[in-house]
Amino acid sequence: MNPLPDAASSSVGTGQGPAPVTVIGLGAMGSALAAALLERGHPTTVWNRSAEKAAPLVERGARPAATAGAAIAASPLVIACVLDQTALDTVLADASGSLAGKTLVNLTSGSPEQARATAAWAGSRGADYLDGAIMTTPPGVGDPRMMILFSGPRAVFEAHRPALSAFGDPLYLGADPGLASLFDAALLGLMWSTMTGWLHGTALVGAEAAPATDFTAVAIRWLSAVTGFLSTYAPQVDAGHYPGDDATVDVQIAAIGHLIHASEASGVDTALPELLRATMERASARGHGRDSYASLIEVLRKPEGGA
Repeated sequence: MNPLPDAASSSVGTGQGPAPVTVIGLGAMGSALAAALLERGHPTTVWNRSAEKAAPLVERGARPAATAGAAIAASPLVIACVLDQTALDTVLADASGSLAGKTLVNLTSGSPEQARATAAWAGSRGADYLDGAIMTTPPGVGDPRMMILFSGPRAVFEAHRPALSAFGDPLYLGADPGLASLFDAALLGLMWSTMTGWLHGTALVGAEAAPATDFTAVAIRWLSAVTGFLSTYAPQVDAGHYPGDDATVDVQIAAIGHLIHASEASGVDTALPELLRATMERASARGHGRDSYASLIEVLRKPEGGA
C-alpha cells in the first residue's frame, strides 16, 4: 500500500464504525498501541522516523504515512509515543501545520511540567490535548485489566474514550494535563519499592533454602492485607490526623529491628530496612511515635522541616 502523500488523501471518518487513528512512533510500545487499534478495527495510520519499523503493521492493514505531517492529517485522533520529550518536540515542530482541529494524545513518558507545556503549545495551534501514561509493558497493551491514565479536558477524553479503550482500561484523572505524568511517577515509585521489598524478603527466606515461589505465594496473600492498611491510612493522610490505634510508629521501629537482625544473621543486605527504620525514627523524633505509620508522610513531605 502506498504511503499517504498529503492531507488531501486523508480520511477523518464518517462517524460509522471505529474512528480513524494515527500513531506517531513505532518503538515497542508504539507498535503495540497501533496493533491494539488494528485489532479493534480502527483505520490506523502509522509513522516512524525509521520507516522500516512500520512494515509489520502495514502487513496487518495499517497505512504508512510519508511524513509526520501527513500522518497527523490522516486522522482526527493522533497518538504520540516516542522516545522522550525532545523527540516529541522535534516531531511536532516539523508537523505543527497539520495539528489544527486534531486531538493529540501524548503517551510519551515525561514530567508534569512538560505535559502542561505541550498542552499549551498544542492549544496555541488549534489542537485539543490529552496526556497519558501506560501502566503496563508492551505485551500488556490491549488487556482490559491494565490501566491507561489520562488527564486533560474531560469532554475531549470522553469523545475519544472508545478508541482509547483499545489500549486497556482508560482512567481519567482530571483536567490538569500534568496529572497523568504525576501519577505515573508516583505509581512507579510504589512498584519499585514493593518489588524491592519482595526481593529483600525473598533473599532472606532464600538464605534458609526456602524457594522464591513458596515465599511469593504467601507474600501475595499478605499484600491483600497491606492494601487494607492503605485504605485505612489514606483518610488519615488527607485529614492530617494519625490515630495510632492499630500500631504506632514506635512499635514499628521495634518490629523492624527484628528484620534487620535476621538479615544480618543471614548475610543479607540491610540497607533497605535500615533506610526504613531511619525514616521511622525521624518521624518519632518529630513527635509521631504514638501515631500510626501513616504519619511518616510528614517526614516525606517536609524532610528538613519540623513536625
